[in-house]
Amino acid sequence: NQGFKSVVPNDDIDPLFLYYLLKYNKEKIENMGSGTTFKEVSGSTMKNINVRLPIDKKEQITIASILGALDHRIELNHTINKNLEEQAYVIFKSWFMDFDPWGGRMPAFWQGGTIADIGQNIVCGKTPSTKREEYYGDDTPFITIPDMHSQIYVIKTARYLSLKGKKSQSTKTLPKNSVCVSCIGTAGLVSLTAYESQTNQQINSIVPRNGISPYYIYYVMKGLSDTIQRLGSSGSTIVNMNKTHFAKLDVIVPDTETMQKFDYDVKPLFDLILLNQITNT
Repeated sequence: NQGFKSVVPNDDIDPLFLYYLLKYNKEKIENMGSGTTFKEVSGSTMKNINVRLPIDKKEQITIASILGALDHRIELNHTINKNLEEQAYVIFKSWFMDFDPWGGRMPAFWQGGTIADIGQNIVCGKTPSTKREEYYGDDTPFITIPDMHSQIYVIKTARYLSLKGKKSQSTKTLPKNSVCVSCIGTAGLVSLTAYESQTNQQINSIVPRNGISPYYIYYVMKGLSDTIQRLGSSGSTIVNMNKTHFAKLDVIVPDTETMQKFDYDVKPLFDLILLNQITNT
């Protein structure tokens, strides 16, 4: 339809090379759009966009094949990570939902508790003043909800804080393997921190207590996603679950020995997930 502009390659251009040429000029093309409600790049604008390309078609084919191989590897890593996460979930479900090792019943020596009982600290994020340019740089990942979409670990973020920005709210700093949960707007997203990070105020994060596996918390929070959505709505069009209500959500608190065994079994799976995500960046 009229929302598309199609570029048909001539005989001197390799089609796959043209695909990558357009893909890596995406931001440049978007910035040339005009319009108020919806930006549109006209056909005449598209025709006049300046690009650099090898004249030799064989060189184009070589470049495109290399980029295609990289894309294939990235997609393969995504598939591997999905399978690894599912493997870890099968163990989690068997132990902590179906109680298979205990004959289908929750052990009597386990306890009922809340998120506050499995978290050493629960941190509601905060955005440093955007008027202070010196607070932003490339030292500390600053996680917002878009950074969490479809991410098991948050590897990269749209914005980073400088050391000065990080120190301006040092109590908001999260160690690696903290569990981030979006609680305002698009609520119920769950991700792990790959590095020491901070988040904005739309995210509540759980720093695991000693003896509590971050991977256990990760799956518990994914299981509570619908609950967070429901409890946060409460008559408003914007989901907003504050830190106090978040900390009171009910969870099971298993014994330390079981938790250690679970962590031992699934940690290698999550380590490989992290490695694959880092490779993809």
